[in-house]
Amino acid sequence: MSKYTEPQERQAVLTATRQLKMAQSTHAYVRGNTARFYQWLDASSVADAIPQGPAIWICGDCHLGNMGPLADSRGEVAMQIRDLDQTVIGNPAHDLVRLALSLQTAVRGSDLPGVVSATMIEAMADAYEAAFLPEADDTPAAVPEPESSVVRVVRRRAMRRRWKHLARERIADARPTIPLGRKYWPITADERAALMALMEEPAVRHLAMTAFDSPEDSMLTIHDAAYWRKGCSSLGLVRYAVLVGIRDRDDENGDGRERLGLMDVKEAVASVAPHAPGVTMPDTPADRVVAGARALSPNLGERIAAGTMLGKSVFVRELMPQDLKIEVEQFSRKEAIASARYLAGVVGKAHARQMDVSTRAEWHATLANSHGPTLDAPRWLWRAVVELAALHEAGYLEHCRAYALGDKRAA
Repeated sequence: MSKYTEPQERQAVLTATRQLKMAQSTHAYVRGNTARFYQWLDASSVADAIPQGPAIWICGDCHLGNMGPLADSRGEVAMQIRDLDQTVIGNPAHDLVRLALSLQTAVRGSDLPGVVSATMIEAMADAYEAAFLPEADDTPAAVPEPESSVVRVVRRRAMRRRWKHLARERIADARPTIPLGRKYWPITADERAALMALMEEPAVRHLAMTAFDSPEDSMLTIHDAAYWRKGCSSLGLVRYAVLVGIRDRDDENGDGRERLGLMDVKEAVASVAPHAPGVTMPDTPADRVVAGARALSPNLGERIAAGTMLGKSVFVRELMPQDLKIEVEQFSRKEAIASARYLAGVVGKAHARQMDVSTRAEWHATLANSHGPTLDAPRWLWRAVVELAALHEAGYLEHCRAYALGDKRAA
């Protein structure tokens, strides 16, 4: 039996993997079911109380796993939004609610009492609102890092990482091949040819040359490529890892050192997040992702380009060893509150950078004026999180009955 999945078997394996990953916890279910969040937004009377903020680029799927340290092209690291698949020009309040829901399910999964949830929401509101004050610094590094939290740990680990760490994880001891196995699957001849053509598209080639600080006429070689099984909500979308080499044109004999790098090629599809009325969105899903990344996450925005492959809209990004996601097994009470404050501040800065002074002031006033008498946070935010938490807990249990229980019995 093959140790990896053949092309004709991909979809069935990816669908089953996604369903089982979502059955691991309510937090995993929330991460993998963005559509349910927006279905609630369309149907709930509580959602009607969410204010309409200024039309800016938002993440659209702002949960804990979609944030983390990102390196810019020079290797400088900042905590930013790292996944923009669902990005749209929309209501910034939606990002705040979705992040609060994600953190709430992580808190409940850590068996922390409900009072921690209330304190966490207050900390989020305080940090998010502070990003829109006149004196606020909107640079990515402006958010004070918490003294002790999971986000501090993952950021420090990211800053220590180098190419050799990425090579060990992705390409086995830095040899110019991608090892096939559980995560990397073989591709067809048509896919390989399409990837080669994609890497020669002007925008993608320019990205590769910029990433390696190489002249535009440098030689680009694709050493290997594989289908990449990664993520949860994105399982089922086309995704590839491409191992490339760059060599200066005046080194045609191969005497100099070839620089190796990994490129991530991912299919872009229509977002389930609603865009603001009357705004004009980019023509293709990949162009939308690129535009959102450049607005929200500067470190990622300078390392991403849009293209087309086998008739699909795809975006390409350079993989950096410092790019990590925040993974939470257990929150302590102190970590939950500190992490919530910090991440809400990061999202606030990403939103504030897109607003002028008067728009920031108006949005800050809208948020501050909706605080409740017993909760130092917007009433609509608390009510939304409570209703969403109940909805997703019920959905998670039904999901487990439909998928995980059958899998257990079959075993």
